[in-house]
Amino acid sequence: MTSHQPSTTVSTTPSSHSSSSNVVGVHYKVGKKLGEGSFGVLYEGTNLLNNQSVAIKFEPRKSDAPQLRDEYRTYKILAGLHGVPNSYYYGQEGLHNILVIDLLGPSLEDLFDMCGRQFSTKTVAMLAKQMLYRVENVHERSLIYRLSGTARYMSINTHLGREQSRRDDLESLGHVFMYFLRGSLPWQGLKAATNKQKYEKIGEKKQSTPVKELCASYPEEFGVYLQYVRKLGFEETPDYDFLRELFNKVLRNNNETDDGVYDWCLLNNGKGWETPHHHSMQGLDEIKPPVMPPSPQHGLQVPPAQDIPPVQQQQQQQKNDRGFWHSFMSLITCGALA
Repeated sequence: MTSHQPSTTVSTTPSSHSSSSNVVGVHYKVGKKLGEGSFGVLYEGTNLLNNQSVAIKFEPRKSDAPQLRDEYRTYKILAGLHGVPNSYYYGQEGLHNILVIDLLGPSLEDLFDMCGRQFSTKTVAMLAKQMLYRVENVHERSLIYRLSGTARYMSINTHLGREQSRRDDLESLGHVFMYFLRGSLPWQGLKAATNKQKYEKIGEKKQSTPVKELCASYPEEFGVYLQYVRKLGFEETPDYDFLRELFNKVLRNNNETDDGVYDWCLLNNGKGWETPHHHSMQGLDEIKPPVMPPSPQHGLQVPPAQDIPPVQQQQQQQKNDRGFWHSFMSLITCGALA
């Protein structure tokens, strides 16, 4: 695919972009390397026209599963939504495709680590409301996240090979909420000879773990949430307001308000987290949990998880769901909202 803006090629290998003299996409200066994943390399960069910090992703043009073009298109579909990062450029530089987007802050997994790997009920309730707003906005653009590779958070239907819809996005979020409350999930740490067997074991454990047991000792609204989303029909429109109100109730019952003061804001004697130049991988890895657009205030992301091969979809289920599916587009994951 040709560039959406004029492109100047200055290098053929991303590793050479550590030099401060390198410029890509005409006016994006490549800075230090921030990290790399199975699909490419991430650099910090600067827009030379306005001195704005950006993130620059590189992937080989000969990649078996190129993703940056779809990520760019997805950003354009979601453009203007609250909390969605801007995409500035997609094009080719030598042997690589590049994507320039907003440079985001630490991931929720990073903040989770800083907070001792357990968030307060207040923080999880406030995060849940934010995440629900973000995923509702995505659904309103006729997109779903359609998680298919992260066994830790995926819905039970996904384990069973059934096509996904809005209900599955919401169930995945419910698993993330409980991960943050508990510090881990009952199906983590299972051993198996192969990834496929591990994937199956995780699915079996999810199905055999009652919601009441999963949410025991935590506010009942978290259990109500999971029971509600798991009972939704394939085409059924979720009641997002009802779900958000569950978490408002959690806050009220704990004599808390949604004041935007998260656990990490209280670190360092109230100064908040302090990790200068600490930026997340921004979707370089193939597999992530349901990834939400960052909060305008805090730059939030949902944590990464283990890479598990996607399950084969059942042909009959696909036929049954095809009528509805034609009206929905699948959101290309590839860190598109990371």
